[in-house]
Amino acid sequence: MVLTNTALLVLDMQKDFVGPGTPDFGQAIIPSVIKAVDIARQRGVLVVWVVREHDRLGRDIERFRRHMYGDNKTGPVVKGSKGAELVDGLEITGDDYKLVKTRFSAFFATNLHSFLQSSGIEKLVVVGVQTPNCIRQTVFDAVSLDYKSVTVISDATAASTSAVHEANMVDMKNIGVATPTLQEWCESDA
Repeated sequence: MVLTNTALLVLDMQKDFVGPGTPDFGQAIIPSVIKAVDIARQRGVLVVWVVREHDRLGRDIERFRRHMYGDNKTGPVVKGSKGAELVDGLEITGDDYKLVKTRFSAFFATNLHSFLQSSGIEKLVVVGVQTPNCIRQTVFDAVSLDYKSVTVISDATAASTSAVHEANMVDMKNIGVATPTLQEWCESDA
């Protein structure tokens, strides 16, 4: 089955967010994200790696996080740092696409929408971290931009607590987003 009108968005699966020494909830989904990427590639789905990379002085980050950068401080995912790299087990290959963002939504101040449109993408599948922040903002923007379908793989996304994760999954379901498990998605035609 080839799904050339579908893209898998893999959000923020970087060492500073889900690598060793980070909270367990992010590390727990790494195997599911790896499998989702493998299945997507087998299905001919475009894989889009959405990563954060910030200026070491924090000039391009949200105001509430700027205190973490500059003056001999190194906040997370500084461009070129080890922490900005994809977590072990995930890598950009072949026709994958890498998109750098500096805010929660992959669509905010990026070329993602125009890239997806020019690639013939009508359907999105989303995995990564964190559910209430980057996942939710990206998904709400995708729905606002009228993508034909938006899917969030429920066990290939995570938040700091299961209650936060579940509450956000319910909110996304309420706007028409599909939220299958990885197994359900693997067994479907989407």
